Amino acid sequence: MTHAHHVPALAHGAGNLEDARTWLADADRILLTAGAGLSAAAGFDYADHARFTELFPALTELGFGARYELIGAALPATHLWGFWAVHTMDIRFDPRPNPLYAQVRDLVADTDHFVLTSNVDALFTRNGFDHDRVFTPQGDYGLYQCMTPCTRQVWDSLPAIERVLADYDPTTGSTTLDAVPMCPTCGGQTYLNVNAGRNYVADHFWPIGDRLNTWLNSDRDASTVVLEIGAGFNTPSVVRWPGESITRAMPNGHLIRINAAAPGVPADIAPRSSSIGLDVRDVIQQLGRANPASRHARSSRPDGA
Repeated sequence: MTHAHHVPALAHGAGNLEDARTWLADADRILLTAGAGLSAAAGFDYADHARFTELFPALTELGFGARYELIGAALPATHLWGFWAVHTMDIRFDPRPNPLYAQVRDLVADTDHFVLTSNVDALFTRNGFDHDRVFTPQGDYGLYQCMTPCTRQVWDSLPAIERVLADYDPTTGSTTLDAVPMCPTCGGQTYLNVNAGRNYVADHFWPIGDRLNTWLNSDRDASTVVLEIGAGFNTPSVVRWPGESITRAMPNGHLIRINAAAPGVPADIAPRSSSIGLDVRDVIQQLGRANPASRHARSSRPDGA
């Protein structure tokens, strides 16, 4: 995937909901790209003060007001892992299906598709998407790593999270020092396996990224739709700009951008784009009314994809 090296002039796309429905129905393949806006619409909003207060009363008393404020916060390991444990059990390990993600899965139906997302909550794979076709370059809360790192190995985080929660005190927002997971190799500090800087271990995610590149290059003349949902400018180089570059590179490519806050598209691809500046949930429901099950099925999987 090639990333844009500059930000072109923005425009509103020529398309609308009807164009988006038509492009999805006629697509040979769909690249579904998503950012935090999709998970927020699904009920996991990192800026949600009410939910934060409910889950983290002790941290609220300390002056924090939302989950995003804890990213990179200088907290003792006992408090940091207390937060991570409650947070990941809520957003990553909840076994219940999510209705909005199920609707997104229905949108692509049997059309050949791949997912690229900056989200680290595994909501795609937990709601019917093939793990081998979901590229998550920013990481996964389901894993943790050495903070140094002394090794490129990562470990399943659920057992560690459960140990933290067994000693967790919601009145203080902390766990015990004995429950804090340490690196089994060097005994040093650990962190969830998400992109928090230069120490991030991402080797194990890249085989799926290679499959995505193979899939994209397997038929560049195919009718390819980039369906982007809730990807803004927090990490545009991960989802937003690559989606624009892919649209440019595909002769029969279209971009559908669903983003209430930042729907603009680069002027050079605006004629092949539909910029929908409306609520994510409403748009997904309206697109779903096009009856995706009636769309012609495509299940071909090119070698290496």
